[in-house]
Formats: sequence, structure tokens, C-alpha cells
Amino acid sequence: MDLFDKISKNMGPLGQHQKMAHGYFSFPKLEGEIAPHMKFRGKEHLVWSLNNYLGLANHPEVRKADAEGAAEFGLAYPMGARMMSGNSSNHEALEKELAEFVGKQDSFLLNYGYQGIMSAIDALVDRHDVIVYDAESHACIIDGVRLHQGKRFVYSHNDMESLEKQLERAARWVENTGGAILVITEGVFGMSGAQGKLKEVVDLKQKFNFRILIDDAHGFGTMGDTGAGTHEAQGCIEGIDIYFGTFAKSMAGIGAFIASTEEITNFLRYNMRSQTFAKSLPMPMVVGLRKRLELLKSKPELREKLWEVATTLQNGLKERGFNIGVTDTMVTPVFLEGELSEATAIIMDLRENYGIFCSIVVYPVIPKGLIMLRLIPTALHTIEDVNRTLDAYSELAVKLKKGHYKEKNLVNAKV
Repeated sequence: MDLFDKISKNMGPLGQHQKMAHGYFSFPKLEGEIAPHMKFRGKEHLVWSLNNYLGLANHPEVRKADAEGAAEFGLAYPMGARMMSGNSSNHEALEKELAEFVGKQDSFLLNYGYQGIMSAIDALVDRHDVIVYDAESHACIIDGVRLHQGKRFVYSHNDMESLEKQLERAARWVENTGGAILVITEGVFGMSGAQGKLKEVVDLKQKFNFRILIDDAHGFGTMGDTGAGTHEAQGCIEGIDIYFGTFAKSMAGIGAFIASTEEITNFLRYNMRSQTFAKSLPMPMVVGLRKRLELLKSKPELREKLWEVATTLQNGLKERGFNIGVTDTMVTPVFLEGELSEATAIIMDLRENYGIFCSIVVYPVIPKGLIMLRLIPTALHTIEDVNRTLDAYSELAVKLKKGHYKEKNLVNAKV
């Protein structure tokens, strides 16, 4: 079979309909924040797919800090990896501020979140060790686990009985190898919006000898009394051995960090291949990230507004009979019954006829026969935006039930 034919065949229904959703946003030049209203192919849309939880992406103080950082240092400096010529007082200051904020002794900046956590997993374990991880862990964790040359056991999502069984297996294994056990889970699962059961995992340390690494990409800046993370929200800061957070969500930037004891953090500095052999985070981003962190800590009203929008949205969806799963965070999934072709027709209808843009999730991420529309609230959304979206979703639910989005019904329909 021809390679291109094979790829086309393997794309399946979603691939065949992908052009319906493809396009480009244009970001207007604003003096203030980036609003959740953007242009898509020349038309203004209300967007629920922005990784900008606290609205810092275009905050005036952030823009000023970014500009000053670029003006002083240029976009390239520092020229080298951290352990060579890529270090600076700003990098070290940001690491100290992050560590203090999330309740750890030290932290280490990472160029990117995805490759960063993969490399951290690779550095932390060797072939004698066992990794035990949540079944619904993010792709970056799964890819990191794949690098592991030793044993790895997966436990059912947020199922502590399943975790305990896997820890029993792991304990028996390391008795023979002399290795250790690393448990990996998430603070907030980005698809479902469910919190990882961090406190319950930590409590299992009373029965088993293991360390825990959490990926709190969605929880950092949004969860807890101060926004320090999901471990703060669940009252188990001390029990989390290694904390990973990204700048790509609440901080509206690029990069990530990992925090732990001084000894472990220093070990990672010199053993994470993705950082040892990669250029340091550019200075303008580091300067801008320090300002973002300052605002995150000093402006709790941003987090309060985020939660007001998220709570109003989720309560409204439930009142209208929508299934939003088990979310107990700001991530808001909406589950509908339908096929892949219906899914792409729904988001096109939302986009073209209602002016609303949101992410779509289908099989194999979720089971066949289900469609998930994922909404990401931000501090910049308004209650008016929420009500507009609720009305649109109510109408599309009726259309879906009547079969409006079936392919045979779309031939002459305007969708």
C-alpha cells in the first residue's frame, strides 16, 4: 500500500472531517488584557480554549516586564545551557521564589513542560526501580514512563485500592532488585477536571516506602488558598516529594519548573538530559515570569474571578441537564452522546452560527460514542459570556437529540 494512502486510511472519520475545524486565530492588539473574544477567519468568536486562567497573558504589568526584559537583554540571552553559560541571577531568583511559593526547599527551571517532566522521570529512576502511575496520566508522563528501563505498574484512575495493589507488587519487586518506588499522578487531570487524590496517596506512605511526583500543570496558580497548587488545597504540601508545575497555564508563558529538597533538585540540575544539553530559558521570559508570579501572589482577586466564572458555568450546565462528569476544579468538560462526524459538525455549528469556539475531545481519548466539549474558564470571561454559552449549548443539545448533526442531514443544512 502507498504510504500516503495508508496514512489517509488511518486518519479515520475525525481526520476526514478535520478541515471543518481548521483555521487560525488573529490576536488583536490591546492595551489591556487579552479578552476571550478573538477573530477566527475574520469573524469574532467567544473562545473557551485559552490556557490563560488568570488573564495574565496580556496584563499591562506583564507586557511592561516582557518589553523591558527584551529591551535590556534581547531575545537570545543567555547563550548556553544552565550548567555552562546559561545561568543568571534572574534565573536563580525565580527558582527561589517558586520554591518558597509551593512549599519546597529548592526548584529548577525547565525550558518546556512536556520534555521537562519526561526528562525528570528518566533522571529519577533506573532499571532497579519501579514506577507506579495513574492510568489517566497526561501524555508527557506516559512518554516519560516509556523511557524507564525498569518495571512500571499502572493503577486505575484515582482508585486507591488499585494503587495499593500495585504498590504491593512494586514492593515485592524492589525487594529483589534493591531499588525504590516512584508514584506519579496529577494534581488536576486536564481532561476530566478531577483532582488527583493526593492526600490519600500520601497517606499510603504509612504502609509503603515510596516517593511521589505530581504534575500540577493545571493546579499551579489556581488551586489552594494562595494558589500554590493542589497539594495546598488538599493540605499535603509536606507529603509531596517532587512537585512539577508549568508556566503555560496560570502564568501564560513558556517553560516549567520542578521543586523538591535541595539535594534532589540539585541532582536534577545535573542529570536531566533535556536541560543539560539544551539552551537556558531566554532572559525576557524569565524576567516576565517573575512579574507573573508576583501578580499571581499579590492579586487573589484574579483567582477569585476565575472561580466565580467556573462555578457559574458549571452550575448552569448542571441545571440544564448536562453531564459535566466528576470535575471539582475549573476545567469544565461537557459530555454528549454522538459519533465522530457529529462531533465535528457540532463544533462547526458552534463556531460559525453561534460564534463560540471550544476544544473537542473524542475517541481514543474518551470511549467511542461519546463527545466531550472542554471549556476552560478564565478570569477574563464574564457572566454574560457564560449565559451566552449556556443558551448555545442548550440549543445544540436539542439539535443533537433530533439527529440534526447526522451526516445524511447535513447535506443541505447550514452548519
